[in-house]
Amino acid sequence: MGDNKSRLRRNLSRWADSGEAHARDLRATHSGADEVSIADAPDREFVSLRGTIKTVTLRPRGGVPALEAELEDGTGVITIVWLGRRRIAGIGPGRAMRVEGRIGTATGHRVLFNPRYELMA
Repeated sequence: MGDNKSRLRRNLSRWADSGEAHARDLRATHSGADEVSIADAPDREFVSLRGTIKTVTLRPRGGVPALEAELEDGTGVITIVWLGRRRIAGIGPGRAMRVEGRIGTATGHRVLFNPRYELMA
């Protein structure tokens, strides 16, 4: 029984370390001169952010289709919403992109509605 607990602890520790390494890699990849980090981006001001898409979901809002993506840069995550869109070519998990717009709050989460975007290589 004790051996199973120590094995579980080692695996959890390894998993936590890999998450920290992933966040560190994202910060190094997405830090740029023109962009601010997601964690430091102020609300209700025009910002330029860069990150990697974690998830993409089609979630209607008020009867209107809305494509939602979670953008991550190693410092935080923000939800990007394109209203009236069911899909956008090139937008998918793992894709790096740059977005510009004003950050708002919806249901307690930071959201960027209909941003200008650029897909990165």
